[in-house]
Amino acid sequence: MSDARNRADADLLHGAAAIAEHLSLSRARVYHLHASKALPTFQMGAIVCARRSTLAKHFAEQEAKAAGGKDG
Repeated sequence: MSDARNRADADLLHGAAAIAEHLSLSRARVYHLHASKALPTFQMGAIVCARRSTLAKHFAEQEAKAAGGKDG
């Protein structure tokens, strides 16, 4: 069970600074994207959080939509 917990903990980005570093964005941009619901983020208390896996899926979906728009 500790391996599963370690994987879940490694997947969690806790705080706008961690999300910003992961995405190469500014913290202000992360806060803006969170507030406008443009990123799949959530809050734990006052802390903005995200999961690496959820962000990867989100961007893969966005990329697929953009590629689909070019073809047809």
